[in-house]
Amino acid sequence: MHRMANLKRRRVNRRAVYAGSFDPITNGHMYMIRTGAGMFDELVVAIGINPEKKYTFSLEERLGFLRKCTAGIPNVRLDHFSNMFLFHYAKQIHAAYILRGIRNSHDYEYERAMCYINADLNPDVASVFLMPPRELSEISSSFVKGLVGPKGWARVVKDYLPPPIYRHFLEHFVDGKSRGDTGGLKDMPERV
Repeated sequence: MHRMANLKRRRVNRRAVYAGSFDPITNGHMYMIRTGAGMFDELVVAIGINPEKKYTFSLEERLGFLRKCTAGIPNVRLDHFSNMFLFHYAKQIHAAYILRGIRNSHDYEYERAMCYINADLNPDVASVFLMPPRELSEISSSFVKGLVGPKGWARVVKDYLPPPIYRHFLEHFVDGKSRGDTGGLKDMPERV
């Protein structure tokens, strides 16, 4: 009976949260955002901040990227949260759904385990999974940043980044190095 009540509440509250580091936002993220916006009344795209991680782009830059890329999607709202479990954040903003992408078998195993843990800790929030099309399935922020450096990298990354942020991405990586970096690229953070 408890699960039926949860399902009825979810039908009324069709708000979902899609969280990530978006460091930077990629075409794969945009697929998730566009598809999720079509599925829910409101999609909260939230930057999750892990205080122990080092990010390539500042929070302000990443929010700016998201703002530019989602400008034409009326039911998308942007936010950020720090040092909090995603299911706690979902509860805090009254989201009934967590939207997650599954690109490969590694993502599946991780997301399956997280789905069960989230359901145990907060049964009022359901996880919804999307599998991106083949041409986007291996794109991640770390993948794109890992392409920086070799000759021709600027042309290669263009295929993986939304047009509104491509120029900013190029300007950030001057001569294949991050601005202000004197020793080349450092280890890139993984996705949230």
